Parts: sequence; C-alpha cells; structure tokens
Amino acid sequence: MYIKAFIFATMCVIGFGFIFNIPRRVLLHTGVAGALGWVGYSYFLTTLSSTIGAALIGALIVGLLGEILARTMKMPATTFIIPGIIPLVPGYGLYYSMLKIIEANYQEALNVGFESLLIALGIAAGIIIATSMGKLINRRHVVIPRFHRR
Repeated sequence: MYIKAFIFATMCVIGFGFIFNIPRRVLLHTGVAGALGWVGYSYFLTTLSSTIGAALIGALIVGLLGEILARTMKMPATTFIIPGIIPLVPGYGLYYSMLKIIEANYQEALNVGFESLLIALGIAAGIIIATSMGKLINRRHVVIPRFHRR
C-alpha cells in the first residue's frame, strides 16, 4: 500500500516540479522528499487518526528533507519544500466546503472548511518547525570573521 502511494506521490511532486520550473537535476530528489512526506502522512493518519497531526508530521518530514537537500545540493530549501507539500494540501476539503456553500448547507461547509483550515495550519507549522531547526543547525556552523588590527 505504501509503495503504490510512494510512486504516485513521487509522480505528483515531479509533475508540479515541472510546472514550477525546478531544475531537472533536482526533480527526482524533490519527488522523493514529497513522497516520503506523503507516506509519513498516510502512516500517521492511520496511527494517530488525526488528519491535522498527520499533516503536521508529513510537512515536518518534507521540511526537514528540504533543508537537508538544500544544503547538500546548494539550492534554496523552497525548491524542495513547495512542490513537496502539494500532496498534503487539503484540496478536496476546500472544494467540498465550497460545494456545500453553493448547496446552502452552511453548517457542513463550516465543519469541512474549518477542518481544511486546521490542516493547512498544521502544514504551515510543520514547515516552520523544520525551517527553524535548519536555521539552528546552520547557526552552529557559522564561521565568525576575525578583525585584523592595523
């Protein structure tokens, strides 16, 4: 089950990588990072039975892999993170909430829309945590220049 999800998520992320004009030499790396985030989301969705917590962990996986790949491939982390979170975005929930608004079922639209908002906040929190961890690790390796006396 997770192998098929990994393959399809990789294709999804690589497809969005083409749309976002990501350099071809990092497309596969971006696809793998996004697919690992999706597999993590799928696993924790069954383990935690919370879509919000699973989205946070999936985004954290994508964010950490994006930070690692950014340093190893000497590219910006957003090159790996933005396409990598595409499979996690709650598109179905947003569509379903708009459909319920059109059908005048406002209570159901509010329920689904609020859950989609919380999932999006979980994704954002996962990326923020991963970026902050990357900055903390990077800060420890900064070389402080010495001032020479004249």
